This record gives sequence, structure tokens and C-alpha cells, in this order.
Amino acid sequence: MIGPMTLSQALARQVAERAAAEAFVAPGERLTWAELNDGAQRIARALHAAGVRRGDHVGLLLGNSGAWVQIFYACALLGAVTVPVNTRFKTDELAFCLKQADVTLLLTADTFLGIDFLDLLTQVEPALDSALPGAQLPRLRRVVVLGDRCPQAAQRWEEFIGAGHPAAGGPGAGHPAAGHPPAGPSTDDATLDACKRAVTPDDVLLIQYTSGTTSFPKGVMLTHANMLTNAWAAAQRIGVRPDDRYFSIRPYFHVAGTTLSILVSLMTGCCLLTLPKFDVADALRMLDDERCTLTSGNDTIFLMLMGHPDFDRSRIHLRGGWAAAGPQVMQKIRDVMGVPGICNAYGQSEASPNITLSCFDDPFELRAMGWALPHPGMQVRVVDPGTGQPLPAGEPGEIQARGWSVMKGYYNMPEATARALGADGWLSTGDLGEMDASGRLRMVGRLKDMFRVGGENVAPAEVEETLHGHPAVRMAQVVGVPDARLGEVPAAFVLLKDGQDCTPAELTAWCKARCANFKVPRYVEIVDSFEHIGMTGSSKVQKNKLRAHAVALFGLEPQA
Repeated sequence: MIGPMTLSQALARQVAERAAAEAFVAPGERLTWAELNDGAQRIARALHAAGVRRGDHVGLLLGNSGAWVQIFYACALLGAVTVPVNTRFKTDELAFCLKQADVTLLLTADTFLGIDFLDLLTQVEPALDSALPGAQLPRLRRVVVLGDRCPQAAQRWEEFIGAGHPAAGGPGAGHPAAGHPPAGPSTDDATLDACKRAVTPDDVLLIQYTSGTTSFPKGVMLTHANMLTNAWAAAQRIGVRPDDRYFSIRPYFHVAGTTLSILVSLMTGCCLLTLPKFDVADALRMLDDERCTLTSGNDTIFLMLMGHPDFDRSRIHLRGGWAAAGPQVMQKIRDVMGVPGICNAYGQSEASPNITLSCFDDPFELRAMGWALPHPGMQVRVVDPGTGQPLPAGEPGEIQARGWSVMKGYYNMPEATARALGADGWLSTGDLGEMDASGRLRMVGRLKDMFRVGGENVAPAEVEETLHGHPAVRMAQVVGVPDARLGEVPAAFVLLKDGQDCTPAELTAWCKARCANFKVPRYVEIVDSFEHIGMTGSSKVQKNKLRAHAVALFGLEPQA
């Protein structure tokens, strides 16, 4: 095992050892480790000049790019906390995330994949058109825009960067637009070095918003030591080498994109390759043209790659990587795609995220079935969900984890933290698993109601909350139902208020305008009552019975 370190120390090591080696590739971008570092240093100076200090929260609303990586690194150099914002969020989710996380500075694209981020942000905080801070997000002092358009109270990226450079002049450099604070003095090398030295491995590096059983996501606080050690440990299991070319389409607003993509590259020196969006043809082309040796993804990603007309096994040069996938998909990745060393990964954001990961040289049968050992220094156990008592090998129960990978807690949510983290340090995952006699674990299902849509976690309560906002809706219940392409999709059952009338199409449109596409119900059924479906003694709808009802009603194939 490596000892705890900061991101700044890890970056300095790669620059010292392989400054001229390629570190990052995306459409129109090729960066060496030296160039990646130089960009991060420039951005760190600009952030410091803008008033960002150790412990401040910086929001990041961008697609996968070199800028994303460099801004993430820049925040870490200062000891600031990156708050990745899901690019698929709509107004309600965006407002909650920025406010709950106490974001003081936000870096955003103007548009991304046809989504007008500035329009969304202005709906959330109208003061963006006049002067910040505003009434809706009183902690947000500055918005920096990477793009062609810039609202009155925001600052252009070029101006922001210029204000932080030592040659940019003194206070007020860059002529800030009206409505936001002027930049402070430019930041010299000595100041930046002092900031780096003040950061400790136990400082929070990132706040990851993750869907849970509450109506809105929770902010998982992950430290430098959490994420860097997790990335290093995962890389050992995958067998990552400095000369590897690692293609990962995982979005950087997820820990699969930060820890298991960006930081795996940082901890090993391998080159990271990505695309701004998952276009299957583009992904297959990059895998071939760039001679990628490693990749990662969930079952949906791999099935889409193998099912595309352009798929040609002779153009796949992959040695290995990792997948969050079931046995059948793991078998196809090896046999159809021809990836011999693919590993099976299980984890969650609260564990930075990887809890178990099979090793590239484990027997394939173990990797396919998801059997894997915990990382060195981490403890994993299976307990009775009712009593919390450890269960013997072979008996299914709730997976719990303890050790260096476990989060500090949820940001400003002490009650939720106490529910997830016991006083003895054990993290309750809410997932169902079993352990064999050798200590290998595999996840076999979920105890909680949450389901996954193409790799995205969806809590039913989030979608129900959106439906409950409709004036005609009395009660909504949402479950995940099987889908051949995405694994699961939302299905909603809605009870209308007396005297109200509303169609499923109107409710779908209501959701589309208010929440991310993957949360929009694919099926909507108006019901007169939930009694015939199944109610508990405390008048709660039984989700398992509702899901079975949905599968039968909509003529779906139950998942194995």
C-alpha cells in the first residue's frame, strides 16, 4: 500500500518522472504531463486571485475535457473542494446542489450537448443577469463562463485566467464585469507553493452528489487520501502500467470518472483518453485509432459497443480494464470483444468508490461472477439487515465496509451521516451481498429501492417529488422496471386529486422539464388506488409488489 498523499504531491511526481509523455487525449486536445500541470498551475493562480482559499467549494459544470481535469487539479493545489455538477441536471436539481454544497465560485460552459447552461443557471439565480450574490444562491459570489456568451454578472474565462497571472498586474487586473467582485492581487509562485504545503491528505478533495433514499442527492465528502489511495489500489488490481492508454467515457461528474479514471491515470502515469459524450461510433474509432489498451464501463456501455454496426473485434486492442456488469456481459466482453483481463468492480460513492475489484490475473470464472477481495487495509463484512450481526460465509445480507476508503460523511447532513456510518466506522451500503470462505465478496442485489438507468443511480423519491409538484397529482409511486438497453427505467403510478384530470403524456412532459432525462418515467399509469397492488400495515406501498405489477402490466421481461 502507498501512504496517504495529496493530489499536488501525486501530480509533481508524474511531472518529475514523465513530463513529456502524453497524459490526456480528447477530440482536439493532446496534453503532456508538463502541459497538464502548467494549465493546472495557471488556473490555481486565477482561483486564488478570485479569492478561493483552502476549504472553499468550487462548482464545476462542464463536459469531459482537459479543462475539467486541470480545474480539478487546480482546486486541489489550493486545498479547495471541487463540487462536480451533473451536466444532466435541470433547475430543481441544480439549485439544490449549488445551494446545499455552499458553492462560492462556479465554472461553467455556456452550452453543452445542446443544453443551455446559462439559461438554466439564470432560472435558478436571476441575479446572474445583474449582480452576484443573489437572493437564491447567497453564497455564490462568482460565475466564470467557458464559452462565447457571458451574462452581466459573470466573468469570461480568458479574463479570469488573465487576472491570476503574475504579469497581469495588481488588484483589479482583468477589468471584471459589473456585478461580481474584482480580482485580488495576482498570485506568485511563493504564494502558490505555500497553499500547496498547507493541504493535508485528510482535507476534503471533492463533494460527490449521489442519489439516495431521500428526495434529493447527498453530498459525499471524499478526501485526498480517500480518492488517491482508492485509485492506486484499483490500478493495482487492473494491472495499469505507465505505457497504457486508458479510454474512459465515464462522466467526470461521477466518481467513476474522477477516482477510477482521472486519478487512476494520475497515480500510474498512464494516458487517459475520453470523449465529451458517449457516441458509440466515435468511441469505437478512438479505441482503434489511439490503440487503447484499457477501458471501463457498466454493462450498458459494453453492450452498446458490441452491438453497434461499426463493431469489429479486429479493431479492438484492449488488454483489460474494469466493468460493473453481470456474468453474461462479462462473458461477452471476454469472448465477443476479446478483452482477456477485464475485472469486475463493485462500489459506491461513499467508499470513494471502489469496495471490491477482482484482479486481472484472477481465474476468469471468479471475475465473471463478481467475486473479489477487499483492498489491503479495508474490511468488508456481510450482516443481517435487521440485527446488524455478521453472517457466516454463504449467507446473503447487507454489505458493510470500513477503512481508509470510507467517506468523511455527507456535507451538512449529520443525521444522514449517522444512518450510513456507525460509531464503529462501518459503512452500511444498503446493498445485498454474500461472502465465501476465502473472504471474497460479491454483490447480488440492492436492499434499497434505488435503481440504475444506464449506470445512473435513480432514487424513486426524487422522481416522486417532481411528480408531486404537479397540481393534479395526489400521490406518485415510482419503481425501476426492466429495459433491454439501459438495464432499468422508471415507471410511475399516479393517483390524481379528486376532480382533476391529467394524461400520462402531460405528466411525462412535466418531468422532462424538471429533471434529468434518465429520471423521466418511461411508463406512466394513472391509478384509482394502490390497495389492489399491495399496501403495508402502515399504509405504505410495497415497492416489490408494485414492480411486479408493472412488469406484468407493461408486458416486460423480468430480469434474471
